[in-house]
Amino acid sequence: MKRSRKVKILATLGPASSSLEMIAKLHKAGADVFRINMSHADHDLMRTLVDRIRTVEKEAGRPIGILADLQGPKLRVGAFAEKKVALDVGQEFTFDDNPEPGNATRVHLPHPEILKSVEPGHRLLIDDGRLQLEAVSNDGRAIRCKVVAGNKISDRKGVSLPDTDLPLGALTEKDRKDLDAVLATGVDWIGLSFIQRPQDLAEVRKVARGRAALMAKIEKPQAVKRLPEILELSDALMVARGDLGVEMPLEAVPGIQKQIIRACRRAGKPVVVATQMLESMITAPVPTRAEVSDVATAVFEGADAIMLSAESAAGEYPVEAVATMDSIAVQVERDPTYQGIVYAQRSDPEPTGADAISLASRQIAETLKLSAIITYTSSGTTGLRAARERPMVPIIALSPVVETARRLSLVWGTHCVVSPDAHDLDDMVDRACRIAYEEKFVKPGDRVIITAGVPLRTPGATNMLRIAYIGSDGMGGL
Repeated sequence: MKRSRKVKILATLGPASSSLEMIAKLHKAGADVFRINMSHADHDLMRTLVDRIRTVEKEAGRPIGILADLQGPKLRVGAFAEKKVALDVGQEFTFDDNPEPGNATRVHLPHPEILKSVEPGHRLLIDDGRLQLEAVSNDGRAIRCKVVAGNKISDRKGVSLPDTDLPLGALTEKDRKDLDAVLATGVDWIGLSFIQRPQDLAEVRKVARGRAALMAKIEKPQAVKRLPEILELSDALMVARGDLGVEMPLEAVPGIQKQIIRACRRAGKPVVVATQMLESMITAPVPTRAEVSDVATAVFEGADAIMLSAESAAGEYPVEAVATMDSIAVQVERDPTYQGIVYAQRSDPEPTGADAISLASRQIAETLKLSAIITYTSSGTTGLRAARERPMVPIIALSPVVETARRLSLVWGTHCVVSPDAHDLDDMVDRACRIAYEEKFVKPGDRVIITAGVPLRTPGATNMLRIAYIGSDGMGGL
């Protein structure tokens, strides 16, 4: 299945899209990678969804990536005697370690790490920021606050702490069990929620041991401040705009989105833009004009993937949401300004052989108007470096490792094909040309550029570049 766009689409599975038939429809409509949200999926459901995705993958004959998104630490207040209470702006309200039901002046906060960490002046945001309080004092057992905005609080609402660096690791006990379960199924990407510091990634990487790539979700101010360090230890980033918009001023989120995308592009690592992209399509068959512009902005910025959350997981129009996102992306990439915007954000290559070859292949392909860049990649690194250049010609990534092809299905512009390694250089050229022909990227008489490592089957040794003609039989010609 050949896509007519370079940006990838990531669709979340849920009650509206868990059946085999619906997953197949979403893939046909344009979904390249599927997300399983472990906040809502137990292990049995997760394994069932993975099996169904792999069935669709086999029927489609195309590698499909799977992202398992761990829940991360969920911070919530305790319960109230009357289920909820009304508050007034300016009044005092206390969060404490007393497990008794709450009232109009206090409530239990079952998180000792918060009680130990909040300082006077720090903000506490309840229920996605609908209630905002400011800490006045804290003795380690009770945080006395002043209500700044909002007028009610109820049982078990979530707590956000944008000013507080909490001594929490990346993995809760639930996350550890979920991580072991998803790694056993062979998912391709692990999404890490509420990352605060680089050490959070190091902890998870020790458990994963290379069995899956790590995607850090940037949704806290602490992560934004330490973005370069987190990016260094991540395999990809997600701009998780939902929680980011709760913990930071809403007007700051678009600029942070651009900063994260450009940092990832410089590093040559995938970046996903997520949350509320087509939110109105949860209940409506068409999006708002503002949502279309939001999706288009992410595509113009050169993001690797754009994501649907509730739109595909629980909405009334999951297939239509994917198809709409696909059509927006296709139209943007055809826009006459698209190429110039993407080119303007290119970074200089790193002083490595893979970067030099990738830069040269993009320049040659554009100068000679070649039909495709074909890259042999075992670990996926060469495919990532080719995508970093954002060439306007298709990138066909050939890999003998199915796991590599699945991970690259998230990466901008890459059309992934699982293919056995070539026997020698002639076989390498013939195999590359034949696959490009069979996948309908080229026709006889076209020219392509091929990159690989010599000797063959040497990971990370990309050092060869060759131009080849497509012969009348679809093989490499003179």
